[in-house]
Amino acid sequence: MVGDLAGFAAAVYQRGVPFLQVPTTLLAQVDSSVGGKTAINHARGKNMVGAFHQPLAVIADVASLDTLPERELRAGIAEVIKHGFILDLAFVDWLEANIEKLLARERAALEHAVRRSCELKAKVVAADERESGLRAILNFGHTFGHAIEAGAGYGEWLHGEAVATGMVMAAELSARAGTLGREDAGRVKRLVARAGLPVQGPSLAIERYLELMQVDKKAVAGRVRFVLLDGIGRARLCGDLDDRLIRESIAAALP
Repeated sequence: MVGDLAGFAAAVYQRGVPFLQVPTTLLAQVDSSVGGKTAINHARGKNMVGAFHQPLAVIADVASLDTLPERELRAGIAEVIKHGFILDLAFVDWLEANIEKLLARERAALEHAVRRSCELKAKVVAADERESGLRAILNFGHTFGHAIEAGAGYGEWLHGEAVATGMVMAAELSARAGTLGREDAGRVKRLVARAGLPVQGPSLAIERYLELMQVDKKAVAGRVRFVLLDGIGRARLCGDLDDRLIRESIAAALP
């Protein structure tokens, strides 16, 4: 939150002044501090007011994670997992073998997770800084996740918690749309659960989920587009999905 707010202020003050990102949460170290997106929330939706403004550098010291609350640590792991699901099968294999080490804050495991996440995200950002195409895959789970955050009330669900459930919903949608095998969809859900993250969304009406997703930044001409998995480690942006499949995917991840 501090990085987004300070970065947005730096982007608009005198039409942009230099700044550094010094993230002290896992989520910020692996995701929000990297890539130059700065934004603040609006009553209509998550990150609706913002700018692209790259920091001079990002300084991530994993020692700062020693005092991070357990819930915040798990929320950060959600974004680590996301990078593997969309970009790197081998990293997912590593996460499945080392998730307990991350939860125990073993230094070597944290350093590897932070480094690999930044490498993966930076490669995508370098190819598409302003999200005209490829960068949209970094929003895997976020279309559903942002709806959860807004619907539950900002602060009730941490961003990483909402993204975690959003990834489960997106994997379910991928399976129902025929782009992901059912076993791989289960693999997504199992890893999210092993990280101690929620796999079920809040008990909102499905119509409310759909309403909130309409303001998603990836929507085009009123149609919501979703990041689907073509397999573990491969993702793509997809539009024109059958509303029935979207509704069923939400319902499958509700209490």
